[in-house]
Amino acid sequence: MSPLTKRGHTSSSPRRVRRVSSVHRWTDPAETPAQLRPCVATFGNFDGVHQGHRAVLTRLVEEGAARGLPTVAVTFEPHPAEIFHPDTVELIAPGPLRDQLLEETGIDGLLVLEFTREFADQSAEDFVVTTFVQTLGAQALVVGSDTRGFGKGYTGDVELLAELGQRHGFDVIALDDLGDSERWSSSAIRRDLTSGDVAAAAGVLGRPHRMTGTVVHGAHRGRELGYPTANLAPDSLGLVPADGVYAGWLTRLDKPTDDPERTLPAAISVGTNPTFDGTERTVEAYVLDRTDLDLYDEHVSVEFVERIRPTLRFDSVEELLEAMAADVEKCRQVLGTIVPS
Repeated sequence: MSPLTKRGHTSSSPRRVRRVSSVHRWTDPAETPAQLRPCVATFGNFDGVHQGHRAVLTRLVEEGAARGLPTVAVTFEPHPAEIFHPDTVELIAPGPLRDQLLEETGIDGLLVLEFTREFADQSAEDFVVTTFVQTLGAQALVVGSDTRGFGKGYTGDVELLAELGQRHGFDVIALDDLGDSERWSSSAIRRDLTSGDVAAAAGVLGRPHRMTGTVVHGAHRGRELGYPTANLAPDSLGLVPADGVYAGWLTRLDKPTDDPERTLPAAISVGTNPTFDGTERTVEAYVLDRTDLDLYDEHVSVEFVERIRPTLRFDSVEELLEAMAADVEKCRQVLGTIVPS
């Protein structure tokens, strides 16, 4: 069988692995669980885990099911850009958030390799053989057809994978029209988010853009004005979109997934609160029509669905309150919620 194929292959003696409730994440190749090898694997930086990434991961899960093998994604920490271009790229979904998004795709294992200049200096062949042949015992690799630029000198590509697959006994399943195309690219998402077009970013991501963090105390002005907000800690994860007011969702990550109080509609404000001469840029979310929530110290995520307006400076608190009431009504319309009776 050719190592470069468009179709799945079912082993004559499939090895079934019981799926557990959580994905196994590990960082030391020497500690690879026996139940995750052999496997079907993929690899990449996966910043944002956008639709192109998800197409590969979906095919990975399908291929694993067809072969009766577990599925493993391999990624890197820190992101290579943080080593080589630390001042030029802001990540859409830094490490822990990226890992959470990857785990939601249905994979069985996530191997996070430490990325250093020494790691980058290994040849593409050494990387593939060490990681996928020796560590994971991969029977197939699922990648985008334009996968390239891995290994020393950025020489690795799909053709090399196919050659190594022929030599070492694994198939390469290459999916067309993926990778860093303009249609599905992390750079396009960054541009959309930094301009405030979160709806366009969601179209590439296949979901609303997400930030996660702990709720901390702020200036408490929102509560005084009748709109108490959950302020995300400064070290929250996820690219902060342009200043403005957004319709979105707040999810209380410590609550069970079936709890009706877990995911709530919200108006999200990003900016410095210029009406009150603020200087610190914050992200804060008001859960629509709720003044009874105590969210301090909770771990939450906020998802940005649509930008309502840019951040504005108002001449009086009365003007601000009028605008906030209009913002809340617009958020209700965008999110399809109603005023509680």
